[in-house]
Amino acid sequence: MTAFPFDNSYARDLEGLWLKSLPSCVSDPQLIRFNNELADELGLALAEFDDQALANIFAGNELPATAQPLAMAYAGHQFGHFSPQLGDGRAILLGEVIDRNGMRRDIQLKGPGRTPFSRSGDGRAALGPVLREYIVSEFMHAAGIPATRALAAVLTGDEVYRETVKPGGVFTRVASSHIRVGTFQFFAARGDVDAVKRLANFTIARHYREAAHAERPYLALFEAALERQAQLIAKWTAIGFVHGVMNTDNMAVSGETIDFGPCAFIDHYDPDALFSSIDQNGRYAFSNQPLIAQWNLARLAETLVPLIDADQDAAVKLVTDVLETFPARFEAHRLAEMRKKLGLKSAKDGDRALIQQLLDMMQADTIDYTVAFRALADCLEPGGQDSAFSALFADKEKTDSWLQAWRRRIAVDGTDGASAKAIILAANPAYIPRNHRIEEAIRAAEDQGDLAPFHRLVDVLAKPFEDQPVNAAYQTPPLPEERVTKTFCGT
Repeated sequence: MTAFPFDNSYARDLEGLWLKSLPSCVSDPQLIRFNNELADELGLALAEFDDQALANIFAGNELPATAQPLAMAYAGHQFGHFSPQLGDGRAILLGEVIDRNGMRRDIQLKGPGRTPFSRSGDGRAALGPVLREYIVSEFMHAAGIPATRALAAVLTGDEVYRETVKPGGVFTRVASSHIRVGTFQFFAARGDVDAVKRLANFTIARHYREAAHAERPYLALFEAALERQAQLIAKWTAIGFVHGVMNTDNMAVSGETIDFGPCAFIDHYDPDALFSSIDQNGRYAFSNQPLIAQWNLARLAETLVPLIDADQDAAVKLVTDVLETFPARFEAHRLAEMRKKLGLKSAKDGDRALIQQLLDMMQADTIDYTVAFRALADCLEPGGQDSAFSALFADKEKTDSWLQAWRRRIAVDGTDGASAKAIILAANPAYIPRNHRIEEAIRAAEDQGDLAPFHRLVDVLAKPFEDQPVNAAYQTPPLPEERVTKTFCGT
């Protein structure tokens, strides 16, 4: 049995959209963590491989026989400015597998050395970003948010040079594909309509098969991708996630969260929350994410216009009509997610106002977003244990008034307290990857060679909705001196 049963359709079907690229060997690969559960899901026969053999493979020192390593070409708008050629500068796609559910998945190394698209970069990754992506991507999966997955993390034994000297690492990422808005832009910018069409057909076959049967398949492709983005950004908003760098080359057309660089989770509720050290003007702040998603989708729409209709004006009208549905779609999905956070089963006209009032109260008192929503569950204990929730807010009268309105709204659904509490606990994680905890794990690993905080954090976040008394400290918001206000991309 082949350990890696690769079937590399991107390489086979899209010649000219990628360049061959081999990983560069590292001096002393050491396995940090391997995701056995995901490996089994992917159908990888790796049970007989020891840690050193896995480290050699996932550092790029040894290639599976069926691998066809390549770097994908793409362009992108970075902070609104178009770069016609970016591409995988520090990532190499090893190949694709068909998982046990019949779904095609990419396996990609991040940080394995220079590629034809590296420009002046070294193609390497520092250990910190490797650990950050492992932690956050696996949490997103556990929380039910579409995202790329972490298969392995490896120490290279080599140093990389960023703002200071850092230990190097390689991260192995699994995605339903790595096709980005920027992939379409790369070929559209060159006027290569044939390449855009081949890529669109490939994307339809891989992600949106129902579009193939539509009257206008490429318009249907765009609408399906738009719908998935509306769903995704709504989930980000509900959980308090800030991507940090929503460039068009960081938006996957599959609707998965991809490229965890300067990402973070809000502590206290703040619509203007911004953590990225490179986002000087707040373009990708928390509340801007749906606006930027629509802007990015407009860039995707531009690439598809020649495929939608021979009459350019007609094509622009068709795709614009779809694009303009994004705000309403996003808001519908956001309200659905927020209703669950309040334990509501149905949709009523006053729900938006009820939700916004709570958010306004949280913002006014700088209340921790995750703690406040989780505390609502205690209010539904027999007899109504409001003390933990009420204690968070300064204005007790306003808080009591809101709680009364909320209880009346639950009663409209005909839901008993136990059922509403179950909805709340299933929608509001007890544990999130708090920024100071991620930083704590990175500092311990990079400065002291201690990976125990990383492993413990990954283990805690694997069950984010479960109460874990032994790990209660991981629920606690940071002290003022522990707050992390800036995160870094790591490139």
